[in-house]
Amino acid sequence: MIVGLNLRVDHEGRQFHVQVEDLGEARACFEVRVHEGGGIVWSKPVSYQDILGQGLPRAEQDDKIRSSMEKMLHTAATAIARGKLP
Repeated sequence: MIVGLNLRVDHEGRQFHVQVEDLGEARACFEVRVHEGGGIVWSKPVSYQDILGQGLPRAEQDDKIRSSMEKMLHTAATAIARGKLP
């Protein structure tokens, strides 16, 4: 399991907290959540089953999952900045 990632995004006077949390290999996914004012305003699960299916060494597998999580963190932040989320 990989530690979660967090980012604060300000947009048009609003403050959002973007969080990506690994839900574990048993579920083979992580969840991207956008919080505002203490509540979740948008969320999306993202599967990483395809990475697990590659049979990579553990360190390489974790690096690929972490990279995917980072990409989704920045994708959500960019969507907020462009007014597309939430």
